[in-house]
Amino acid sequence: MEFEIIAAGEEHTSYATQISELMQQAAKQRGTGIAKRTPEYIQEKISEGKAIIALQGKNLAGFCYIETWSHGKYVANSGLIVNPDYRGSGLGKRIKKAIFNLSREKYPEAKIFGITTSLAVMKINSNLGYKP
Repeated sequence: MEFEIIAAGEEHTSYATQISELMQQAAKQRGTGIAKRTPEYIQEKISEGKAIIALQGKNLAGFCYIETWSHGKYVANSGLIVNPDYRGSGLGKRIKKAIFNLSREKYPEAKIFGITTSLAVMKINSNLGYKP
């Protein structure tokens, strides 16, 4: 499958509600503590240039955003979500790689980490070189 994986911009804020709903559905399905993110919060991350979006045509395929602490000294790649229609395609890993690159570009000196309870995301993180 072909995906466009890009830094999200203002033109992508219309996807915020769908992204928020996908996160809630994933948390419910997995029974995990994925933090609820409102559409407004997602829009804020997009507007700040702290998000990656994956599209297939105009269809939302996936999303991830950047959290920062201590004036950008610490960065977490958070909120990874892949539309159920595209799971198992390797898209999650591609989004995580893109958000890592965006994080490094925006915060070159930061310590980058991930916080997750998902085994699939832990595996992606490990494959990308994150250390537990």
